[in-house]
Amino acid sequence: MKEVRDLSLEELAERIRVCPDCRLSQERNRAVPGEGKGESILFVGEAPGWHEDQMGRPFVGPAGKFLEELLSSIGLKREEVFITNMVKCRPPANRDPLPDEMEACRKYLDRQIELLRPRAIVSLGRHSLARFFPGKTISQVHGSWRKEESTIYFAMYHPAAALHQGNLRKVIQEDFLKLPQAIREAEKARAEKPVQQLSFF
Repeated sequence: MKEVRDLSLEELAERIRVCPDCRLSQERNRAVPGEGKGESILFVGEAPGWHEDQMGRPFVGPAGKFLEELLSSIGLKREEVFITNMVKCRPPANRDPLPDEMEACRKYLDRQIELLRPRAIVSLGRHSLARFFPGKTISQVHGSWRKEESTIYFAMYHPAAALHQGNLRKVIQEDFLKLPQAIREAEKARAEKPVQQLSFF
């Protein structure tokens, strides 16, 4: 059997669908590897919910509909980005994923990032935030971004937060409108990278 680091995106999705590496595999209906277009924008949520577990696709419930609205607000369709989660199987009763469950899935997300080489990674919610903005809280950094090498990391509330707290809906919409500027910075950084590499010689 191939190591995860040697799998293609399609092979990785197949491995995730049959993964037995943590307790979540025992109760899932379907694992949710993620879907979309490579070398674009990668959205990383927390975990699949009931709708996602039924369909094997990410963000297909009410939060997914809001995410599609947000994408439309900046002229994108969900097919033009890649959407996945920190863990690929639904936690029972939609509880938070546990640290060991996220660790078991980490290799899959790492490989997805390596294969996709996204221009921007958007963290959706606090568990994803902890991965990409360690030590920060969502209330501190939502709507902001940082650059690391040629990738932009953009922090956002999870779209589901707007469903539970109506006052966050406008905040999330306004934050999302900042994403194109962050992407332009990522593209500029990526264009400059070869020059930076050549400067060593």
